[in-house]
Amino acid sequence: MKSIAQTPESAQCRTAYVALSWIAVIAMAGLIFWMSAKDGTTLDESSGIISLVKAWLAAAAQAIFGHPVDVSPVGHFFEYLAFGALLANALRWHMPLRRAALLAIVIASAYGVTDEIHQIFVPMRSCDPADWAVDTVAAALGALIVFAVLRKRDRTKPSR
Repeated sequence: MKSIAQTPESAQCRTAYVALSWIAVIAMAGLIFWMSAKDGTTLDESSGIISLVKAWLAAAAQAIFGHPVDVSPVGHFFEYLAFGALLANALRWHMPLRRAALLAIVIASAYGVTDEIHQIFVPMRSCDPADWAVDTVAAALGALIVFAVLRKRDRTKPSR
């Protein structure tokens, strides 16, 4: 990566991008924690649009497979897909992109472990190693998407 002298404006923009990137990571971690703190009934019935989406997914899965299907892994997948992508994006401001993507996967996977432990203490929720595996795979996919997009962007960006 070529280094160019930063103007005060570009330094301010970079600082703003870094701050917004980390705010997004913190917001996503908070959303994951909030979702994990909901007991089974609240998650199914009193979570607004999240409950509606979960009910729609469950109905669609039952129509397809002919029996009730637990769709919570779908929620885990999309939460951690976003979390892995947001982490990779935030970390890339502090280290090479490849290292940022790998560290994002490790951090998101570790957060997934704490998420599952948290659920032990929530009524009608449980610690499920399969959920952690889904979390880790989804975070890896999210981080790899960011890696691929930013790497492609950097390769096609005209040099000054």
